[in-house]
Amino acid sequence: MNKYALIGHPLGHSMSPFIHKRLFEEAGRSAEYTLEDISPENLKTQLPELLKSVSGLNVTIPHKVPVIEFLDKLDESALRYNSVNCICNKDGVLTGYNTDCDGFLRSVPQKALGGKVLILGCGGVGRMMAIEAARHGAEITMAIIPEAQEMADTLCSEIGEKYPEISVEIVNINNINGKFDLLINATPVGMYPKTDACPVSEEVIANCGHVFDAIYNPTKTKLISIAESHGIEAVGGMSMLVLQAVVAHEIWDGDSYTKEQIDKIIKDSVEIVDRDFK
Repeated sequence: MNKYALIGHPLGHSMSPFIHKRLFEEAGRSAEYTLEDISPENLKTQLPELLKSVSGLNVTIPHKVPVIEFLDKLDESALRYNSVNCICNKDGVLTGYNTDCDGFLRSVPQKALGGKVLILGCGGVGRMMAIEAARHGAEITMAIIPEAQEMADTLCSEIGEKYPEISVEIVNINNINGKFDLLINATPVGMYPKTDACPVSEEVIANCGHVFDAIYNPTKTKLISIAESHGIEAVGGMSMLVLQAVVAHEIWDGDSYTKEQIDKIIKDSVEIVDRDFK
């Protein structure tokens, strides 16, 4: 039986075992998936032995960058962000990937991603989403709080160097104007337990063609609820979480899944979060 695991610290309550167990079942595979809580100071001693015993690993904070030194090579996706969230062990060769970007890309309409895109936030996942939008030819507006100005300027420069043809405007999150094809929330505003919070006004939301919220707890944020009340297509973070896991299985074992299978896993995962993650 092949073994797989998620490493991170602290891990706490994770959806990964449920999602990956379901994906293995759908593919007709017998596999073991465990959570391995490894503190940063123990990474050098514990990770090498773990890597020898598994066919694949998922990686979460704070190990997405430190794991790189233990790998033999990096996929282009990992090189793009200098960040690894998926490791494949094929015949002893360890390759690092970033499947977060694939999960994101499969969660949002491609046409909208190449249009006028409003991104709330610029750190962590926001950086990835901004770069993916730039790769797809978007006209980007980055809405931030004043404390994030330096981070936003750095990201703007990075996009300018890699994609000089892309327009990026930085605005205060309280001063957003205009219409957008896609609104992306990459901030924690609206996350459990502060579920009554919304990162932008209803007026801003109503001026957007599509909405994607990276938050998956709650599964329906106030942002998504407002968008849906205006008839706007809105997708929550559970879609990205499941789809980045799907890509990991494609990498590890070459498995493939129908839209119906994936949608059912997303639906069941939403039900678990709504029931147990409060």
